[in-house]
Amino acid sequence: MSLLAEIKSSNAVHLCFCITYFISGLIINIVQCILFYGLRPINKQLYRRIYYYLIYSLLSQSVFFADWWSGSKLYLYCDEEVRKRYLGKEHTLWLMNHSYEIDFVIGGMMWDNVGALGNCKAYVKKIISYFPTLGWGWKFAEYIFLERSFEKDKQIIERQINEILDYPYPVLLLFYAEGTRFTEKKHEASVKFAQERGMPALKHHLIPRTRGFTTSLPTLRKKFTAILDFNIAFHKNGPVEPSVANLMHGRGVEAHLFIHRVDMKSVPDKEDEAAEWLQEMYRFKDKIQDSFHTHGDFFTGSGLTPIEPILVQRTMGTLLNMIFWTIVTLPPIVYYLISLMLNGKFLYFFIGISILSLFYILVQRLIGTTKISKGSSYGTSSTARE
Repeated sequence: MSLLAEIKSSNAVHLCFCITYFISGLIINIVQCILFYGLRPINKQLYRRIYYYLIYSLLSQSVFFADWWSGSKLYLYCDEEVRKRYLGKEHTLWLMNHSYEIDFVIGGMMWDNVGALGNCKAYVKKIISYFPTLGWGWKFAEYIFLERSFEKDKQIIERQINEILDYPYPVLLLFYAEGTRFTEKKHEASVKFAQERGMPALKHHLIPRTRGFTTSLPTLRKKFTAILDFNIAFHKNGPVEPSVANLMHGRGVEAHLFIHRVDMKSVPDKEDEAAEWLQEMYRFKDKIQDSFHTHGDFFTGSGLTPIEPILVQRTMGTLLNMIFWTIVTLPPIVYYLISLMLNGKFLYFFIGISILSLFYILVQRLIGTTKISKGSSYGTSSTARE
């Protein structure tokens, strides 16, 4: 192992990143909170323009590990006109696949490249809103937090989308129609659900839940001009598993992302027809994924016209942001701990060390929750797909 690889795998280095992430996150949360209650009631648009940079500063730290720290590569397959004319330039609903630990991080590389990382919103489980740093950051950034109770979520969806429609810049709303991350156990339940209802079973996705989609559509149609179909894939026999742990250890992955644009006007107005449209879209997504895993590309088995990939270029923003927060957070902490030790205040020194160790443990637990094997049990029964 080279010296650089040892440094990137060092627990001490990871602890430094943990300190930087949590302290910078809390600073950002405090500023967001002050602006949310102090500025937003007075000037909502100014608040949103300012917090764009705050949420970017928070999200870009995870993207840093993909593009700069690990040197991961992202190959984008997208029609040239769509890429140059539409990506990041219009209100869009993104139909995501949720099969990997790092699908959002890798997607972040592309959104950052088109200047839209700070514009992202998503449908998120409500419990995440109680987590410091990322959860609080998303809460102040007006993400759509759902309780997984349709009667309650119906009102939340309509209210929050109307807030998004009022934004002064294009918004990318990420929608995980499967409702949960893909696992073998959940896939078995999904296949059973499909068979019981005479529906085609999917090989690489779970049967999508349609109610959230059809509930969102009437409000989305006011300003959202398109749906972007997001299909990310990794070669199954690739040298590095696509995981958060590997990115933190500096082991880069090679990701492939196929995007195609669907005009919002092509989606049926009637609820039952729109629900079937979504089911058909996921059959199409499944065909694309199957082509990739069978033939090594998105096109041979799907019948789509081949598109030459482009290598998504990393930006200086994520690197400079991480350097900035490292300088702001680490030196004061180190200086304070050394001062305590030199002044004989060993009790306070050990308290400080304990707090930093807690940061490290929390980050390790956070990484653990991203593992597919640690995913929630939501969707593991066929009836849960209703």
